[in-house]
Amino acid sequence: MQKPIVVVGSINLDLVAEADRIPQVGETITGNSFHTFYGGKGANQAVAAGKLGYPVYMVGNVGNDAFGEQLRHGLQIANVDTTYVDTVEASSGTALITTGRSGENSIVVVPGANGLVTPQLLEKAVPLIERAGFLLAQLEIPLETVERLAEIAAHCDIPLMLDPAPTRELPATLLRRVTWITPNETETRTLLGTSETSDPSAAADRLLAAGVQNVLLKLGEQGCLVAEKSKRKERIPAFAVNAVDTTAAGDAFNAGFAVGLLRGYSSTHSATFAAAIAAISVTRRGAQPSMPTLNEVEEFLRERKITELN
Repeated sequence: MQKPIVVVGSINLDLVAEADRIPQVGETITGNSFHTFYGGKGANQAVAAGKLGYPVYMVGNVGNDAFGEQLRHGLQIANVDTTYVDTVEASSGTALITTGRSGENSIVVVPGANGLVTPQLLEKAVPLIERAGFLLAQLEIPLETVERLAEIAAHCDIPLMLDPAPTRELPATLLRRVTWITPNETETRTLLGTSETSDPSAAADRLLAAGVQNVLLKLGEQGCLVAEKSKRKERIPAFAVNAVDTTAAGDAFNAGFAVGLLRGYSSTHSATFAAAIAAISVTRRGAQPSMPTLNEVEEFLRERKITELN
């Protein structure tokens, strides 16, 4: 029986207005289009895993508003188990996004119910967490909850993958309990307290020295770097595609990497699998709607002559 992935994190509704440009302070302009997308880094990762056909549970909150039921439904239709998604007395998490014609954007994120994902909520989910095959977390919920999750993971010897976004400094005690940390270049600079990371290999070494067990640096169009203690680092190239929306590409990657490892792939083959999932996602608009199915990923890899990942 497959041990499930358990995602602890945020659940948002993205409200996206597109215009020729972003308005100045105090200015009203006419927009060109408006869309709503299910989002939130936690929910994005759960949906990505669910659409790959892997058993996945979401632990988090939605608000007691109209958005809450929509967000829960969005998870369920992607085969995500919402038994541990609570409805709380608050607004659902929302992101208000304005985008201009050149791709520029301005974003206001209102945590709402996500700010109430407390360590106490986590305790209710301990029976589920204890039987997980992999735990996925991000930083759009209170840090104390992520720290408590890391404690439980360490105690139960369950691998924990941390996406350190939105970027912030993290305590050493948390880093030492993380099995895989997956920062992009901006997040790496914050974690290391530096303004420059021109050498990904050296940056990975510093993160390993800080106590993280394994590092996966996301390098955008340059692919990613897989760094494990006592092993040779591996650079995994990105797939060339025509990107239309990079929203949630990192979430697609994290979920794919976890699914790959749980399917028995090596870390490098899991990264290739994850890179394919992220590549497909950026060719589509929206966060959760962009996540591919397993059949789509396998077809994408076959087209690129990659037929064996085990």
